[in-house]
Amino acid sequence: MRIIKVVLHASTWFAPALVPLIVWLLATEKELKRLALQALVFHFVIWLLVGISYFFSFVLIGLPFLILFSLIGFIVPIIGIVRALQDRPFEYPIIGSWID
Repeated sequence: MRIIKVVLHASTWFAPALVPLIVWLLATEKELKRLALQALVFHFVIWLLVGISYFFSFVLIGLPFLILFSLIGFIVPIIGIVRALQDRPFEYPIIGSWID
């Protein structure tokens, strides 16, 4: 299960929607299904925020947000990977408290 969690978090760089969706559909463990759904929603929200920030960066107001959301989208999965390798629980920021 540790490897699946690592791949789930790392999927942000190679298949942000596909891997969490497959894990969510095929997993039998409640914890793994919950984490997959959190990852799927997190990836969608981050890409949406980056897209909106990119649009607004043409008028310079979106540039700081573009940088911030890009960093969040890069750093949070790394924290998830480290926690998965250590067998420690991890919830995506904001998303984790909404999905049970």
